[in-house]
Amino acid sequence: MIDYNDKPSLFGKTSKKKSNPVRIFILLVLILAGLFVIRGVNLGAIKPMINVTPTPTRSLNSYALEGQTHFQAGNLEKAIEAYKRAIEISPGDTVLRADLARIQVYSTSQITVDADKKVRLDEAIATIDAGLEIDPQNSMLFAVKAFALDWYGSSGIAGENWQEYLIRGEQAAVEALQYDNTNALAMAYYAELLIDQLKYAQAQQYINQALETDPSLMDVHRVNGYVQEASTNYTQAIEEYQKAIAITPNLNFLYLSLGANYRQLANTAVITSEKNYYFELALEAFAKAVAINDQLGVNDPLPLISIANTYVQQGEFFAAARNVLRAIQFKPEDPTVYGQLGIVYYKARNYEGSILPLRCAVRGCTAEESCLVRNGGEECDPENTPSIPITGLELTNNSVTYYYFYGSVLAGLHQATNGYCEEGMKVFDEITAVFSADETIMSIVKEGVAICNFYGFR
Repeated sequence: MIDYNDKPSLFGKTSKKKSNPVRIFILLVLILAGLFVIRGVNLGAIKPMINVTPTPTRSLNSYALEGQTHFQAGNLEKAIEAYKRAIEISPGDTVLRADLARIQVYSTSQITVDADKKVRLDEAIATIDAGLEIDPQNSMLFAVKAFALDWYGSSGIAGENWQEYLIRGEQAAVEALQYDNTNALAMAYYAELLIDQLKYAQAQQYINQALETDPSLMDVHRVNGYVQEASTNYTQAIEEYQKAIAITPNLNFLYLSLGANYRQLANTAVITSEKNYYFELALEAFAKAVAINDQLGVNDPLPLISIANTYVQQGEFFAAARNVLRAIQFKPEDPTVYGQLGIVYYKARNYEGSILPLRCAVRGCTAEESCLVRNGGEECDPENTPSIPITGLELTNNSVTYYYFYGSVLAGLHQATNGYCEEGMKVFDEITAVFSADETIMSIVKEGVAICNFYGFR
């Protein structure tokens, strides 16, 4: 038994004096007064002398709501961040994981470099697989996995194995529907996978089922727009993208798809006034995407590149170049934007001017060279201009255009004094090693090779 009389007090040692009734009475009064004060503080009747502010904590629901809000606003990166915070609080929540992975996939629509797309899609698949470890029969997780694998296989990042990803995506879609045959998202993503495998009739069947099951979903109308677009039903595709926009009006990739279909109508129009009308509608759609990005502070070059490509088709090369140069300011480290500028210069017949931006895209370039491109051909002030060397793009489905434009301009401008064909033939050999089965690409390569052969290059 501990004798507390032997314990030292804060003011020194206690002495062992005999009990005093008066002292005991006073002590009891003090204790009761203390309890009264404590009770008053707890009830709010008495304010504590020191008011400690509690550290605020965010709830799971607040982060999830924030993520939903950012997605609706079109700010996908902030939506991803919020959902990740929510999952940190509740790592076993499979609904959160499905929502996060879906947004991660959609966010690749704002990424231009294949390697960066791959990283993000890998993250999405990892998010899904972690959820499937918790719930191996979760229909929604399998549906979103089908979505992720489809974009992995059709985005040019999977290389020669792209078909394997589509097959795996199909398997995931089938499993999703096995666990829940009313899952409209699974039906829609399955239709998207089928379109990417040129199975048009099956795709239409599944997207029709999705529309019957739940026509309120943005994804269902987006995919139906994609199905109609792939079937060259551009007017119907436009209607579906407009329905998707009506549901979620701030997603810039929907406006890019809408504008692309208006541009297709312009390309197929015979009457000049009709052609110009559709081009203007395309530009309006792309401008809406730019406005959304500007409002959110999102530095996404793709809407500006879409505007530039539209101006190129109209023969307005100055306007096209101006928009690409603005896009470069958003992503000065992105080689794809340099490649786009090179193509604009090439189509404007500024062949010499196209070489450097195309080389930046294909081979990379120094900080001084990238600055020349960004500054419209003028030297930059090194003290006030960021030093940004560019790393060239790997040869993929998405980058091959820059490669054959680069090789073609080198072949076309070859002279004995510049030796352009030496580099041009290397580019053509690289393209041939990967795309020998693609007749369209190889026809371009053969033209360039023939020119260089004429000059003695083999």
